[in-house]
Amino acid sequence: MTTETGSRQSPEERVRVWLGRIAPEIRSGIGVQNPATDEFVASVPNDGAAAARGAVDRAEAAAAQWRNLVAEERGRLLLRFAERMLEEQDSLAALLTTEQGKPLAEAAGEIRYAASFLRFAAGEAERIYGELVPASQADKRILVLRQPVGVAAIVTPWNFPAAMITRKLGPALAAGCTVVVKPAEQTPLTALALGWLAREAGIPDGVFNIVTGEPAAITGAWLEDPRVRKLSFTGSTEVGRLLMAKASRNLTRLSLELGGHAPFLVFDDADLDRAVEGAVINKFRNAGQTCICANRFYVQAGVYDEFVSRYAAAIRELKVGRGTDEGVSIGPLIDDTGMAKVETHVEDALARGATVREGGKRVRLPGLADRFYAPTLLEGFTPEMLLAQEETFGPVSPAARFVHEEEAIAMANASRYGLAAYFYTRDAARLMRVAEALEYGVIGANDGAPSTAQAPFGGMKHSGFGREGGRYAMEDYLETKYVSWRI
Repeated sequence: MTTETGSRQSPEERVRVWLGRIAPEIRSGIGVQNPATDEFVASVPNDGAAAARGAVDRAEAAAAQWRNLVAEERGRLLLRFAERMLEEQDSLAALLTTEQGKPLAEAAGEIRYAASFLRFAAGEAERIYGELVPASQADKRILVLRQPVGVAAIVTPWNFPAAMITRKLGPALAAGCTVVVKPAEQTPLTALALGWLAREAGIPDGVFNIVTGEPAAITGAWLEDPRVRKLSFTGSTEVGRLLMAKASRNLTRLSLELGGHAPFLVFDDADLDRAVEGAVINKFRNAGQTCICANRFYVQAGVYDEFVSRYAAAIRELKVGRGTDEGVSIGPLIDDTGMAKVETHVEDALARGATVREGGKRVRLPGLADRFYAPTLLEGFTPEMLLAQEETFGPVSPAARFVHEEEAIAMANASRYGLAAYFYTRDAARLMRVAEALEYGVIGANDGAPSTAQAPFGGMKHSGFGREGGRYAMEDYLETKYVSWRI
């Protein structure tokens, strides 16, 4: 799709256009760097509690107007917001790649994905139904009303700077809530661009407010404020626990999408072409920096050698480099801390007996930051390795054999996390057995890319609670009110 900023512009020119648009919100504070080059991109305010409270003031002031707007009109504004995102797809992708690193094609895909949440939520705005419940007395009527919870806070991570906002923002606005948003420090520019587009689409001032700065101060202020009735967070389990403790003060409603540790199971009867294709798409999207990408590969003994051979060959075809370069499949890791974790996990696995089939080292590219890691396949994966216990968040695939279906399920479920799991089989009975047995909120059955706007997304166990996507996402932004009416 051709954008308003021109199809012939370079990514750098498109980024400059965006920096000019959001210039009033750019001032000294937190420096945003391109993770592929370490080049300075822009600064955003390093705000704290005072700015967080100010955002709530604006959201509270706009709340009555927004919730009293007819649902059709809220939906129309959300649709226009989504349309503007798609019209600006290429320029938004360039901005996203510049601050986050993922390849341009992936970034453009994320913009389309992000817009889909707004489109779906726009339709749901008109489907917030109440009920008339039969009463036990002839002179009474029982009404059930669904109303917005009030001001909702949204805290998002750096790995999907657009989609993680709209997945929460869409249902919140559709339900009639006003919103305050804290984007990740590494990737605030995409959030500010979304704010600019929302205003241009006609969403009133105060309905969608963005605060950049220190996470603990901002979220702490929101959870201490009784006007904030709901907080939705995507991030680590450790931070999720802290937010739960702070939310207890005002009994703030929470949705938490926390860490993942996804297993990827391949059975003897699997279509190996589809399994390999699904594994590559799933594992190496965003350089393995996704909450739902596979962290552990369990392959049945009868097809283990063939699957590993095919998967290794597919990995060798992946190009590592700067996201704006032609043909790149894997961009940089977000920062040096991310690189250190990947290297620690691989070194620990090798020390415990694993072997490298592909990759297993940094990729050093002239003129670029030292933050690229080769797509990696390790064999000899065992439960005591760090890879088996912690989310790696990098392009590393550890593989192990299994013999029996029950063994595979037990290994897959041997994790405190329960966000996503994947398996490949052509046996219909096995498909149902395994899908029911896996203790995960999102299951990809012969599907390495299950996420979509109309389906519920969320985890079990230490991966959190609450659901985003589909009509299920609306529930967390609505209160249920019972009215007993004597006539």
